[in-house]
Amino acid sequence: MIVLHGLGDSMDGYRWLPSALDLPDMNYLLVNAPDEYYGGYSWYAFPGDARADIERSVRLLFRLLDAQREHGYPTEETVLFGFSQGCLMTIETGLRYPHRFAGLVGVSGYVHDPGRLLREKSAIANQQRLLLTHGRLDPVIPIAPVRSQVQILQDGGLQIQWLEYAKEHTIAGEPELAAIRAFLEQKDAAD
Repeated sequence: MIVLHGLGDSMDGYRWLPSALDLPDMNYLLVNAPDEYYGGYSWYAFPGDARADIERSVRLLFRLLDAQREHGYPTEETVLFGFSQGCLMTIETGLRYPHRFAGLVGVSGYVHDPGRLLREKSAIANQQRLLLTHGRLDPVIPIAPVRSQVQILQDGGLQIQWLEYAKEHTIAGEPELAAIRAFLEQKDAAD
């Protein structure tokens, strides 16, 4: 599992995740975003027009994924996980990358431009499995526009499991972790 943090955070903010998910056979690669941001890191400019930075970060993640493949970690056995900005990067990268993932998991994020993403998605994007979760009480990224974006992507043929929680801009503890775990174990059962 490659873990992508949110705005102003770092890989250190997710060192708790492996023990919390409790998936003994899972390896984790926690990565920092490329830009410094008030003591943490950022995947793209905020506020402002993020498109160029998102495209740059997608290219960087493509390089990381290609390197992982060269070192014996096939994409088909890799989960891309992201929170907030990391969720956006998971969606943008996962649906553009030309290889199928074991799964894409995005928490409390959004899509930069759903129409453009559907036009530019990879040839195998409709085969990708996505789990997207969001909080009904999220004050940072309100849920209503994200619901609409997810519907556009689903109408475009993407396989998205959408879950909502009575939470703010966070991970909702064990109930949400259990859903992520079940999504990942479902994939294992299908193989």
